[in-house]
Amino acid sequence: GTAGRCFVGRDHASGSVARRQPRRGAAAVALAVVALTTSSCGSDQISQWKRLGLPPSASDRAPEVSTLWIGAWTAAWIVGLVVWGLILYAVVRYRRRSEEQVPSQNRYNLPIEVLYTVVPFIIIAVMFFYTVQKQDAVLADARPQHTVLVVGQKWAWSFSYLDEPSLGGETDVYETGSIDEPSTLWLPVDEIVRFELRSPDVIHSFWVPEFLFKLDVIPGRANSFTLTPTREGTFRGHCAEFCGVSHSRMYFTLKVVSRQAFEAHLAQLEDKGQVGALTGDLDPVAVQTTGPGAGEATPPGAQQ
Repeated sequence: GTAGRCFVGRDHASGSVARRQPRRGAAAVALAVVALTTSSCGSDQISQWKRLGLPPSASDRAPEVSTLWIGAWTAAWIVGLVVWGLILYAVVRYRRRSEEQVPSQNRYNLPIEVLYTVVPFIIIAVMFFYTVQKQDAVLADARPQHTVLVVGQKWAWSFSYLDEPSLGGETDVYETGSIDEPSTLWLPVDEIVRFELRSPDVIHSFWVPEFLFKLDVIPGRANSFTLTPTREGTFRGHCAEFCGVSHSRMYFTLKVVSRQAFEAHLAQLEDKGQVGALTGDLDPVAVQTTGPGAGEATPPGAQQ
C-alpha cells in the first residue's frame, strides 16, 4: 500500500510537472517574442509610432496638423472601443441560453435609436470645430522675409525668388527643371517664406511631406501660404494631385540651409544669368519640360 501510495504520488507529481512544462515553454516563447520585438524597435521606430506614421516635422505649421491628426485617431479609437464593447455586451448578455428560451425580440428601442442618431452629430460637430480651428492656424498669414513664386506645369516645377533682399531687393532669380532633371528649391532655415502658387495647365498640388502641409496649384487662381522651415536638411517634394501621364515623376528636391548658404546659392543663379521671374501663368511654355532643350527657360522678357 505504501508503495502504491508513493507510486500514485509520484505519478501525480510528474503529471503536474508535465502540465507546468508547456506553460513554462509558452511563457518563455512569449518573453522571447516580446524581447525580440522591443529590441528591434529603435528610438526612430518608437518616435514614428508616437507620431502615428507622420514624418518628422520640418515647418512651424506641422504641430497644428500633427495635433489634429493624433486627435482624430484618438477619437476614432474611442468610438471603435465603445462600439466593440457594446457589440460584445449584446452578444453575451442577450445570447440564446437554451433551445427553448429565445431572447426577447424588439421592433425598435427608442433610447438606443436617439443615442446612435445624436451622438454621431456631436462627434462630427466637435471634429469640425477643431478642424476649422487648426485650418485657420495653418493658413494664418505672416509678414514674409522671402517670397517664392512656384509654377507647376506638366510635368515639372520652376521656382522664382522674388525681390530678394540679399540681391538688393529688386532682383528676381529663378531655377527650373525637367522630368529627367527635377528642379531644386532652396530655402533658409528659421525664416518666414511666402509661397505663391501658379499653374498654366491643370491642377497640381505643392507638397513637402515633412512640412505636413500641401496646397493645390489651380489654373487661374492665385493660391498662397506662408510658413517657416525649422530644420536643415534635404527633402523631397511631390505633386499630390493626379495631373497626367507623368504625374509620378513630377517631384523636386528641397534644400533647407543656413542663411549664408542660401544667399550664396542666389548669387550663383545671378552669375549664371538666371535673372527674372518665370511666371508660367502668362506663358504656358515658359518652361520646356519635354523634348529637345528640356529644362531650358524662355527669357522672362519674352513672357510679356
